[in-house]
Parts: sequence; C-alpha cells; structure tokens
Amino acid sequence: MFFSKKLKKFKNIKHCFFSRKNGVSQGVYESLNCGLGSRDDKKNILQNLEFVSKKIGCEKKSLITLNQKHSNEVVYFKNKDDVKNKIPGDAIVSSLENIGIGILTADCAPILFYDPKNKIIACAHSGWKGALNGIIKNTVSCFNDLNSKNEDLIAVVGPCIDKKNYEVKFDFFEKFIEQDKKNKFFFVKTRSEKYFFDLRGYINKEISNLNINNIENIEKDTFSETDFFYSYRRSRHNKEQDYGRCISVILMT
Repeated sequence: MFFSKKLKKFKNIKHCFFSRKNGVSQGVYESLNCGLGSRDDKKNILQNLEFVSKKIGCEKKSLITLNQKHSNEVVYFKNKDDVKNKIPGDAIVSSLENIGIGILTADCAPILFYDPKNKIIACAHSGWKGALNGIIKNTVSCFNDLNSKNEDLIAVVGPCIDKKNYEVKFDFFEKFIEQDKKNKFFFVKTRSEKYFFDLRGYINKEISNLNINNIENIEKDTFSETDFFYSYRRSRHNKEQDYGRCISVILMT
C-alpha cells in the first residue's frame, strides 16, 4: 500500500495505491488481484475488492471502477443516480462523498486528482495511448467545467512501468513525434528501430502543460518490483497466460 504525502494532509480524503499484497488470489494472480477483466476466479476478485473497500472505508457497492478502454473518455458523477459500476471510460471525476473511485493498472499509470477548494476528486488511467490521446487534458477539462482552476489541483502519479523496462518499436516512437517533435525528449534509442519510453516523464509533462504545479510521483516500477505489482509487460516476457491488476482508489468524506 502506497500513499501520497500531499493527499494525506487532508482529513476528508482517503486514498491508496494498493500493491498486489494482502489478497486471496493464487498463482500468477497472487494475491490482491482486483481486475474483473482477468481470468482469475471471480470469487477471489470480489473478496479482494471487499478488502479494498474496507481499507478505504466505503461499502463494497460504493467502490466504483470503469470498463477501461485506453481511451480519452471521462465519466462524471454529479449525483448518486450517476453512480454505476463498469461504465466504459478511463477517468472518473466526482463531487460525491463516500463513493470510492478506482483505477486498475498493470504498468499503466494511475493518477489521482483533488481540488481542495471545490471538493472534487478524480482518478485517471493513463497508459501511452490514453496519455497521447488526451485523457489527462480531458480529466482536467471536466474540473474546469465545474469551476476548478488548474492551479488549485493536486495531481499524484502512481506506480507505473519505468523507462528502463519500457522498450518500444519505431512506429510507437513515430506516433509521439508526429504529435510534437519535442516528444523525442521522452525516448532513448537502444538499438536499431528500438527505443526506451519514459511514460512517467511524458505524463508529468502533460500535467505541467496544463499549469498544474502541485504534482507528486510515487516512484515505483511495476515491471521490476515483482513482489508489489502486476505487470502486463513482465507477464508477456515470462510467457504467462494472464496477469492481475492493482487498484488505486480515492474517496472523499
């Protein structure tokens, strides 16, 4: 379990970037797999989610996650009638109390947001595709629609894959360069047609470009820290059939 120093200062906020520890799942899913999209035993996943909801301090039915698609789609919960589980999207913005909103990851970055002035929270799922296509910008735009000013926002980027373990091909590199030649800064050439990509660095740039200066990073590498995190890339490297997902949650009381 990993926490933000910035968010911990607020008594009305509960949050956690959960590791893979303290659950009941077995095998490649050991142990706190929260991904209902995995092929893990559903009973184990539901038991794991119950553990998470108790730790965060909400009812199990009030722990909400999305049907994540690596998109730039943002869901907004204005009132209790809006709250539904597994809506398609990759970010949730909420002004509701006692609703835990969560993101599932296995190398992508979970990002938690909080506006202490207007009492609005958000969580976003940002892999390379979501980051490139504007999931961060769209999440912040939703705050702006609610009269939040970017300079009031706190953004916390959770554990994700480290640059040294994120090797990509030339076509991947090209997508980022086509958007902005300055994105070359986030790549290091390793060999012919291959590059290391700095996902965390790119996400931080996207946040900073929106005039959000109150940024914190939980500097953990999901690929190499096998005891703490699931990793899509590591599972492929090890030729495993599937992989678990860690959950990151924020709740306002």
